[in-house]
Amino acid sequence: MADVRVTIQRDSEREERVVTTGTTAAALFEGERSVVAARVGGELRDLTHELAEGDEVEPVEITSDDGLAILRHSTAHVMAQAVQELFPEAKLGIGPPIKDGFYYDFDVAEPFTPEDLKRIEKKMQQIQKQGQRFSRRVTTDEDAREELAAEPYKLELIGLKGNAADAAEGASAEVGGGELTIYDNLDPKTGDLCWKDLCRGPHLPSTRMIPVFKLMRSAAAYWRGSEKNPQLQRIYGTAWPSKDELKAYLEFLAEAEKRDHRKLGAELDLFSFPEEVGPGLAVFHPKGGVVRKVMEDYSRRRHEDGGYEFVNTPHISKEKLFETSGHLPSYGENMFPPLEFDEQNYRLKAMNCPMHNLIFKARGRSYRELPLRLFEFGTVYRYEKSGVVHGLTRSRGFTQDDSHIYCTKEQMPDELDNLLTFVLDLLRDYGLTDFELELSTREAGSDKFIGSDEVWEEATEALRQAAEKQGLPLVPDPGGAAFYGPKISVQAKDAIGRSWQMSTIQVDFNQPARFGLEYTAADGSRQQPVMLHRALFGSIERFFAVLLEHYAGAFPAWLAPVQAVGIPIGDDHVPYLEEFAGAAKAAGLRMEVDSSSDRMQKKIRNAQKSKVPFMIIAGDEDVAAGAVSFRYRDGTQKNGIPQSDAIAEIRDVVERRIQV
Repeated sequence: MADVRVTIQRDSEREERVVTTGTTAAALFEGERSVVAARVGGELRDLTHELAEGDEVEPVEITSDDGLAILRHSTAHVMAQAVQELFPEAKLGIGPPIKDGFYYDFDVAEPFTPEDLKRIEKKMQQIQKQGQRFSRRVTTDEDAREELAAEPYKLELIGLKGNAADAAEGASAEVGGGELTIYDNLDPKTGDLCWKDLCRGPHLPSTRMIPVFKLMRSAAAYWRGSEKNPQLQRIYGTAWPSKDELKAYLEFLAEAEKRDHRKLGAELDLFSFPEEVGPGLAVFHPKGGVVRKVMEDYSRRRHEDGGYEFVNTPHISKEKLFETSGHLPSYGENMFPPLEFDEQNYRLKAMNCPMHNLIFKARGRSYRELPLRLFEFGTVYRYEKSGVVHGLTRSRGFTQDDSHIYCTKEQMPDELDNLLTFVLDLLRDYGLTDFELELSTREAGSDKFIGSDEVWEEATEALRQAAEKQGLPLVPDPGGAAFYGPKISVQAKDAIGRSWQMSTIQVDFNQPARFGLEYTAADGSRQQPVMLHRALFGSIERFFAVLLEHYAGAFPAWLAPVQAVGIPIGDDHVPYLEEFAGAAKAAGLRMEVDSSSDRMQKKIRNAQKSKVPFMIIAGDEDVAAGAVSFRYRDGTQKNGIPQSDAIAEIRDVVERRIQV
């Protein structure tokens, strides 16, 4: 047999090796049990892939991002096989890997029950132990249609081959622009076919290489994400390289569930989502209103110090405004349908920037006015599909802390530096400190984006340079830009390590051109300004939710709706604490007195459940000494604190914005 030369690439190390014709990637990495696939010439391949002359081969370990995706995709196939063995009438949708797990969609007569999931998981364990081999084979459209004639959704996917973008969520894992493939699950002893699925792969060598998995839940999901399509049943699961990693993940989920802002919002009486109002539309209760007001007031002060000018714009506009801005043709499906009156179509405002452009254009502008920084807490409305609406983090009505800066090209680099520093400093003030930056750019050849290559390159490079000056990790996001310009997104990690997209900064040469914005330069010529879009919170509602989950409801004292609660040892001590509360309120603090008929210990438990930062306790000795006792969230207590000192301590904690 002839020899072939291949190169093994491991990080920065390269190793040349001579192997015989027909050698597989599995043979190349024999004995390396953590290797589950190979990247050959930049493409992920099964370990059964035969190597050719000149191949560059990189091992894919199960703990890598690619390895985890392959593990989870393989487990999704095992789940689908288990479902069809238990429910033979089930029709297959799609089953891709997702962050931390996988799912598979099924068309079944009845929704899956918790008992069904237990049966499916048990059947999966049996398939896992059998060690069935995943075997890839290339097929034609005609043969695939014949083999999968009983699977209507697979037949539809075959029709999408070569146009995976239309296949929607997860479908690219099954069809793409290349050859069509089917994966057979084969009995390891006899080689008989156990199950098969349309799939691009790659997969693990066998089901026995799936270390550990767990089914999580089931939910309804529309086929290919469209409400116009049939509703299927989706089963979610997770798979990990070890039991310890699965255990850690389940503990993480339990902690995340405790912090769910929807649950905390109800428990702490902050906000609600009345059915009468509609999905994705929150109402804030008095305590939530306090937190929101404090957030907004502090942001306003910082913006005033930063040289911003405050504006206000309507919630509705003639439709033509959004045609001019480019939002209607590029973003129309995310806008609410038109309202027709006065023989014209109007739209609910989905973004503030077109109206800010009109403010700039309302009169002549001089270079001496630039940079002009406009700021608005502007409420907008976006039509999010009901299936993706999620509390305050994905809603249909929300208020953006929206800023648009108009500057010269010469001012742009400094303005971007200042913007990014301003954004990061303000996020730190709210208690978020762990950041990375994401640079979203245009996708080459896509008709989604407007404007010339030259202005996109200039805008992208300006953002890149500003981001690099912050000394933070910079992650590329190809194709993730807005239709009018590239953007920098600040990704912030919360207290349990989840990453949230926070502030965004975008450079826009296109909207000023579409609106004909101009200023008079120093030489008397008319020039077009650069427009910088910036949302610091993203939206007040979403930022509220992130902070609520970050702090698990225990806001720092400066944000807490109630900063201190007075707890009398007996009814006789209520007037004394009410007098103390009056002095605290006069000092600008938010304090209440629990004068209910509950016993003292019940009042303490109620304050703890409400996550109030300070409990102020008073009894006979405190009244006699003109003092109070402090009880903190962690249960520690200080006694005999003079009233003035107690108020001073709370004020100090509030003003320094620290957690207690």
